[in-house]
Amino acid sequence: MQALTNRSKVVSDKKMTFMERIYIPAILKGMSITIRHFFRKKISINYPEQTREFSKVYRGQHVLKRDDEGRERCTACGLCAVACPAEAITMIAGERKPGEENLYREEKYAEVYTINMLRCIFCGDCEDACPKEAIFLTDRIVVSQYERSSFIYGKDILVEPLDQSLRIDISARQTEKVLNFKQDKRFAHNK
Repeated sequence: MQALTNRSKVVSDKKMTFMERIYIPAILKGMSITIRHFFRKKISINYPEQTREFSKVYRGQHVLKRDDEGRERCTACGLCAVACPAEAITMIAGERKPGEENLYREEKYAEVYTINMLRCIFCGDCEDACPKEAIFLTDRIVVSQYERSSFIYGKDILVEPLDQSLRIDISARQTEKVLNFKQDKRFAHNK
Protein backbone atom coordinates (compact mmCIF):
# COMPACT_ATOMS: atom_id res chain seq x y z
CA MET A 1 0.00 0.00 0.00
CA GLN A 2 1.31 3.43 -0.94
CA ALA A 3 1.17 6.33 1.52
CA LEU A 4 -1.16 9.24 0.68
CA THR A 5 1.39 11.85 1.72
CA ASN A 6 5.11 11.86 2.31
CA ARG A 7 4.73 13.52 5.73
CA SER A 8 4.41 10.25 7.61
CA LYS A 9 7.17 9.26 10.02
CA VAL A 10 8.29 5.85 11.11
CA VAL A 11 7.99 5.56 14.87
CA SER A 12 10.54 3.41 16.65
CA ASP A 13 10.44 1.96 20.13
CA LYS A 14 14.02 2.93 20.93
CA LYS A 15 15.31 2.47 24.49
CA MET A 16 16.35 5.63 26.33
CA THR A 17 20.00 6.13 27.22
CA PHE A 18 21.16 6.72 30.79
CA MET A 19 21.43 10.51 30.25
CA GLU A 20 17.94 10.62 28.79
CA ARG A 21 16.55 8.68 31.74
CA ILE A 22 17.92 11.11 34.34
CA TYR A 23 16.48 14.10 32.39
CA ILE A 24 19.54 16.35 32.98
CA PRO A 25 19.85 17.38 29.30
CA ALA A 26 16.15 18.24 29.19
CA ILE A 27 16.40 20.29 32.40
CA LEU A 28 19.47 22.14 31.12
CA LYS A 29 17.74 22.85 27.82
CA GLY A 30 14.69 24.27 29.66
CA MET A 31 16.90 26.39 31.93
CA SER A 32 18.75 27.81 28.91
CA ILE A 33 15.44 28.91 27.36
CA THR A 34 14.41 30.54 30.67
CA ILE A 35 17.72 32.39 31.00
CA ARG A 36 17.50 33.63 27.38
CA HIS A 37 14.02 35.05 28.01
CA PHE A 38 15.18 36.65 31.27
CA PHE A 39 17.46 39.07 29.40
CA ARG A 40 15.03 39.99 26.60
CA LYS A 41 13.07 43.25 26.51
CA LYS A 42 9.88 43.10 28.58
CA ILE A 43 6.61 43.33 26.65
CA SER A 44 4.45 44.10 29.67
CA ILE A 45 3.56 47.62 30.76
CA ASN A 46 2.71 49.26 34.08
CA TYR A 47 -0.99 49.69 33.34
CA PRO A 48 -2.34 52.57 35.37
CA GLU A 49 0.70 54.73 34.64
CA GLN A 50 1.12 53.62 31.02
CA THR A 51 -1.53 52.75 28.47
CA ARG A 52 -1.34 51.07 25.11
CA GLU A 53 -2.80 52.62 22.00
CA PHE A 54 -6.06 50.91 21.06
CA SER A 55 -7.32 50.12 17.60
CA LYS A 56 -9.75 52.62 16.06
CA VAL A 57 -12.46 49.96 16.08
CA TYR A 58 -11.94 48.93 19.72
CA ARG A 59 -15.26 48.21 21.44
CA GLY A 60 -15.36 49.58 24.97
CA GLN A 61 -17.94 51.23 27.20
CA HIS A 62 -21.33 52.06 25.67
CA VAL A 63 -22.70 55.56 25.16
CA LEU A 64 -26.21 56.76 24.36
CA LYS A 65 -25.79 59.61 21.89
CA ARG A 66 -27.65 62.90 21.67
CA ASP A 67 -28.56 64.71 18.45
CA ASP A 68 -27.26 68.15 17.45
CA GLU A 69 -29.97 69.88 19.51
CA GLY A 70 -29.10 67.92 22.68
CA ARG A 71 -32.09 65.57 22.61
CA GLU A 72 -31.71 61.86 23.31
CA ARG A 73 -31.70 59.80 20.13
CA CYS A 74 -33.05 56.59 21.70
CA THR A 75 -36.72 55.94 20.91
CA ALA A 76 -36.99 52.76 23.03
CA CYS A 77 -37.69 50.56 20.01
CA GLY A 78 -35.97 47.65 21.77
CA LEU A 79 -34.01 46.44 18.75
CA CYS A 80 -30.71 46.69 20.63
CA ALA A 81 -32.10 44.53 23.45
CA VAL A 82 -33.40 41.95 20.97
CA ALA A 83 -30.10 41.90 19.05
CA CYS A 84 -28.01 41.44 22.21
CA PRO A 85 -26.91 37.77 22.34
CA ALA A 86 -26.02 38.04 26.03
CA GLU A 87 -29.36 39.67 26.95
CA ALA A 88 -27.49 42.42 28.78
CA ILE A 89 -29.73 45.34 27.74
CA THR A 90 -33.08 46.09 29.34
CA MET A 91 -35.30 49.10 28.84
CA ILE A 92 -38.68 50.50 29.78
CA ALA A 93 -40.37 52.82 27.31
CA GLY A 94 -42.08 56.03 28.37
CA GLU A 95 -44.28 58.61 26.67
CA ARG A 96 -43.00 62.13 26.18
CA LYS A 97 -45.03 64.70 28.09
CA PRO A 98 -45.82 68.21 26.83
CA GLY A 99 -42.85 70.48 27.41
CA GLU A 100 -40.25 67.71 27.06
CA GLU A 101 -39.72 68.24 23.31
CA ASN A 102 -36.21 69.57 23.99
CA LEU A 103 -35.26 66.38 25.90
CA TYR A 104 -36.47 63.59 23.57
CA ARG A 105 -36.67 63.44 19.77
CA GLU A 106 -39.71 61.23 19.44
CA GLU A 107 -42.96 60.72 21.35
CA LYS A 108 -41.55 57.54 22.83
CA TYR A 109 -38.27 57.43 24.75
CA ALA A 110 -36.36 55.08 27.03
CA GLU A 111 -37.49 55.94 30.54
CA VAL A 112 -35.18 53.28 31.97
CA TYR A 113 -32.21 51.97 29.98
CA THR A 114 -29.71 49.65 31.67
CA ILE A 115 -26.82 47.53 30.48
CA ASN A 116 -25.39 44.78 32.66
CA MET A 117 -21.71 45.12 31.84
CA LEU A 118 -20.93 41.77 33.45
CA ARG A 119 -23.06 40.06 30.82
CA CYS A 120 -22.04 42.24 27.88
CA ILE A 121 -19.66 40.58 25.42
CA PHE A 122 -18.90 43.84 23.53
CA CYS A 123 -19.95 42.35 20.20
CA GLY A 124 -21.43 45.57 18.81
CA ASP A 125 -24.72 43.99 17.71
CA CYS A 126 -26.66 46.65 19.64
CA GLU A 127 -24.81 49.32 17.68
CA ASP A 128 -25.62 47.64 14.36
CA ALA A 129 -29.30 47.08 15.23
CA CYS A 130 -30.09 50.65 16.28
CA PRO A 131 -32.00 52.46 13.50
CA LYS A 132 -31.55 55.89 15.12
CA GLU A 133 -27.79 55.63 15.76
CA ALA A 134 -28.42 56.08 19.46
CA ILE A 135 -26.03 53.55 21.01
CA PHE A 136 -22.34 53.18 20.26
CA LEU A 137 -19.40 51.41 21.81
CA THR A 138 -16.60 53.85 22.57
CA ASP A 139 -12.87 53.52 23.07
CA ARG A 140 -13.19 53.94 26.84
CA ILE A 141 -12.36 51.04 29.13
CA VAL A 142 -14.98 49.75 31.55
CA VAL A 143 -13.45 50.43 34.94
CA SER A 144 -13.10 47.42 37.24
CA GLN A 145 -14.99 47.41 40.54
CA TYR A 146 -15.39 45.14 43.55
CA GLU A 147 -19.20 45.04 43.74
CA ARG A 148 -21.40 43.50 41.07
CA SER A 149 -24.09 46.17 41.45
CA SER A 150 -21.75 48.88 40.18
CA PHE A 151 -21.58 47.11 36.78
CA ILE A 152 -25.22 47.79 35.96
CA TYR A 153 -25.01 51.01 33.98
CA GLY A 154 -28.09 53.19 33.77
CA LYS A 155 -28.86 56.32 31.80
CA ASP A 156 -26.92 58.39 34.34
CA ILE A 157 -23.69 56.77 33.09
CA LEU A 158 -24.64 55.92 29.49
CA VAL A 159 -26.17 59.17 28.15
CA GLU A 160 -23.54 61.62 26.95
CA PRO A 161 -23.53 65.10 28.52
CA LEU A 162 -25.42 68.08 27.09
CA ASP A 163 -22.26 70.15 26.71
CA GLN A 164 -21.03 69.86 23.10
CA SER A 165 -17.37 69.98 24.15
CA LEU A 166 -17.79 66.89 26.39
CA ARG A 167 -19.50 64.75 23.75
CA ILE A 168 -17.79 61.57 22.60
CA ASP A 169 -16.57 61.45 19.00
CA ILE A 170 -17.37 58.07 17.46
CA SER A 171 -16.58 58.97 13.85
CA ALA A 172 -13.24 57.12 14.01
CA ARG A 173 -15.16 53.88 14.61
CA GLN A 174 -17.22 54.25 11.46
CA THR A 175 -15.91 53.03 8.14
CA GLU A 176 -15.89 55.12 4.97
CA LYS A 177 -18.78 53.05 3.63
CA VAL A 178 -20.96 53.92 6.65
CA LEU A 179 -20.09 57.61 6.42
CA ASN A 180 -21.02 57.63 2.72
CA PHE A 181 -24.33 55.94 3.58
CA LYS A 182 -25.07 58.70 6.11
CA GLN A 183 -24.52 61.38 3.46
CA ASP A 184 -27.23 59.85 1.24
CA LYS A 185 -30.32 62.10 1.41
CA ARG A 186 -32.70 59.14 1.05
CA PHE A 187 -31.74 57.95 4.54
CA ALA A 188 -31.71 61.33 6.28
CA HIS A 189 -34.77 60.43 8.39
CA ASN A 190 -32.50 58.54 10.82
CA LYS A 191 -30.50 61.60 11.82
